[in-house]
Amino acid sequence: MAEVDKLFSGSIPKFYDTLTVPLIFECYAADMAARVAALSPRTVLETAAGSGAVTRALAPRLSADARYAVTDLNQPMLDYAAQRQGEDARIEWRQADALRLPFDGASFDVVLCQFGAMFFPDRVAGYAEARRVLKPGGQFLFSVWDRIEDNVFADEVTQALAELFPDDPPRFMVRTPHGYFDVEQIREDVRRAGFDDIRIETRAEVSRAPSAREVAAAFCQGTPLRNEIEARQADGLARATDGATAEITRRHGSGPVSGKMQAHIVSATA
Repeated sequence: MAEVDKLFSGSIPKFYDTLTVPLIFECYAADMAARVAALSPRTVLETAAGSGAVTRALAPRLSADARYAVTDLNQPMLDYAAQRQGEDARIEWRQADALRLPFDGASFDVVLCQFGAMFFPDRVAGYAEARRVLKPGGQFLFSVWDRIEDNVFADEVTQALAELFPDDPPRFMVRTPHGYFDVEQIREDVRRAGFDDIRIETRAEVSRAPSAREVAAAFCQGTPLRNEIEARQADGLARATDGATAEITRRHGSGPVSGKMQAHIVSATA
């Protein structure tokens, strides 16, 4: 994974949370929160929390005496998430690398990670860290995107940018968010990290937006795809957003738009 894929800074956190989260993350966050809450955990660790979509969905469902550690590698994203959440004495906000967690072993009932494992430079090591901090019998839950062909808007934006930058097309979406989709590989990685009872559910949802423009802006301006676009052309962001808007409008029309998205939800027992 390229270093630029990890950069969620500048204006990206705000665009990510206001555009990208409602478009593709919110429904999966609600599902993840329901799965975790059903386990009635007293101690929860969230890694790669981003702008806090799962945190906002899960915190109201935890008990009054729960302990909820929320972490992310990127301090700007974590700061944004904490600002959105508001005061909650149960939540500890902490900058942390999921591959080197600053917590004692056997500390948590549940470790969760929504759409973060694709960014791990060593996924087995990341999963092993999750297992290390879980109590015996604790649950690890995480989600990753399925292949880009099963995620309509991500695929269409990628195709539009390939036409705009034919000599060096931005490949962030293919390379990272949608680059870790093979179910057998995921299962083997989790097994190698020492987990038992591994379950993988492939879940399709529908992504919706008021307009093609909002979809284009979400991907081009609210993800590290923005870094790739600006690296190719300093003033290319508007051109890229316009091009992606035109492609999505051509395929879906000028009004509200919708498209299939699909992810794998993984759970395993320590």
